[in-house]
Amino acid sequence: MSTFLWVIFPYLCLATFVVGHWWRYRYDKFGWTTRSSQLYETRLLRWGSPLFHFGMLGVVIGHIGGLLIPKAWTDAIGISETMYHWAAVIGGMAAGIAAFVGMVILIYRRRTVGPVFSATTPMDKTMYFFLGLVIALGMWNTIASSIFGLGAEGGHAFNYRESVSLWFRGIFSGNPDPEHMVGIPLGFQLHALTACILFALWPFTRLVHVFSAPIGYITRPYIVYRSKDEREGTAVGSRAPSRGWERVQ
Repeated sequence: MSTFLWVIFPYLCLATFVVGHWWRYRYDKFGWTTRSSQLYETRLLRWGSPLFHFGMLGVVIGHIGGLLIPKAWTDAIGISETMYHWAAVIGGMAAGIAAFVGMVILIYRRRTVGPVFSATTPMDKTMYFFLGLVIALGMWNTIASSIFGLGAEGGHAFNYRESVSLWFRGIFSGNPDPEHMVGIPLGFQLHALTACILFALWPFTRLVHVFSAPIGYITRPYIVYRSKDEREGTAVGSRAPSRGWERVQ
């Protein structure tokens, strides 16, 4: 069972994540969108969306630092375990609370605003459930382990960098060791498994918009004017257009 949970299952979810995105982009390009509901309501969205997105950005950065960067690297640049611990607790809790509060506002908005609720699909509800569960479990692990010491050994908080991090990096190096995940606190196990499920669901939800970088949005004009061509008697002119005003063929 440990081999299935911590070796086979993660690779199944990772394969679904990769192949699912390829399939979605290949056969559902018009569906590759956030399905924005800003047109229906803006007051709650104005608060919930920035809280959620900036909070999730902090969560992702924190996970990169905690899971992908080995402990030896932070030790080498002079970051002590105590410094790392409190930075992770304070930064992780701040980002987690922001993301969780933002998501609560967005779910409340989606449930109470009629047009937004009508535009909600079953997959949206599934995505919100697992995303909320992942965030809640992550916050619980921080509180239970780092603050209350649940699952800790020797009076110190549970050191996931010597267990979960090693297992996580092993997935990408092709050598995940399930023994790193056996015997660790249940909250960390559930957090990892629900995250795997979320990644498997990712390609089939609105989360695909994470991989769309609207670079042109920064420089494009507010209004795109459509001009007549020469055949209709309107000269376009020989002067090169300024950036953001290039003609669309």
